[in-house]
Amino acid sequence: MPLRMKLAAITLDCADPQALAVFYARATGFEPHPGSDSDFAGGTREDGLFLGFQRVDDYRAPQWPDRFPPQQSHLDFAVDDLDEAEAVLVELGAGKPDHQPGGDRWRVLTDPAGHPFCLTLG
Repeated sequence: MPLRMKLAAITLDCADPQALAVFYARATGFEPHPGSDSDFAGGTREDGLFLGFQRVDDYRAPQWPDRFPPQQSHLDFAVDDLDEAEAVLVELGAGKPDHQPGGDRWRVLTDPAGHPFCLTLG
């Protein structure tokens, strides 16, 4: 029988954990953890998933779609309306790369630390 595991946390490297935690808290509605500080910040979503952000000295943001430095991982978020979600997230500080391979099925944005993430209909 396969091991049963539940994803409990996702942690991203960045230069400014508190700023990135504020971006994702505003974008997803998670509650920031009261113990967040300049080295590690994050919060828990309603479904129990913890999003964490850890400070890395000399952090280099991934460059979408380039492979150096590599993105290593990315998040996908299901939204009801791609255009509306994109507009809100750009207002919060997300970037929109020129390279958009998803057409009208999905969009690639970058968070304020440069991590690519996708918006999908769902």
